[in-house]
Amino acid sequence: MQSDHHTKDIFERLLNGETILSNDPEAFKMRDASYATKKLLVKMNNADDPAEIRELLSQVTGSEIDESVAVFTPLYINYGKHTKIGKNVFINFDCVFLDLGGITIEDNVLIAPKVSLLSEGHPVSPGDRHSLVPGHVHIKKNAWIGAGATILPGVTIGENAVVAAGAVVSKDVPADTIVGGIPAKIIKEIK
Repeated sequence: MQSDHHTKDIFERLLNGETILSNDPEAFKMRDASYATKKLLVKMNNADDPAEIRELLSQVTGSEIDESVAVFTPLYINYGKHTKIGKNVFINFDCVFLDLGGITIEDNVLIAPKVSLLSEGHPVSPGDRHSLVPGHVHIKKNAWIGAGATILPGVTIGENAVVAAGAVVSKDVPADTIVGGIPAKIIKEIK
């Protein structure tokens, strides 16, 4: 059976969770898209008007950013079109979103400074290491991601959950729990 390569572009394949090999004929499109996003980010990260920041972020993500969303720039995103941001979201300074694998941030989420949401990684094997392995990151309603936390590919943060500052989250976080540490483990439940 013929693969989907001819019917789906590289960005669709990434969102579908397909590993992209380093010799993929469309791999150059990822880098080109990142440079196009970088141009918008330079404008956004130098803007001081909240409405202008939201407008530029809307261009980066290709979807409307609600007026209830607050972003304290700088914010760094490598692609943008695979990031979805809900209402009443707060994103503090110096966050990094690698979104080729998809990032969903639901309503009422708080994201502290220096948080990294990483929806893509690489195989461990040295021969395959330049391939890209996507994994959707999903932050559910009312979650709070603490300063300097890193959310790794394929992780879902449950509703109302709290990720402690500095945590590295490699597994799903249940709703109504607090996790912390490296790797993050459940510290306690939220009553």
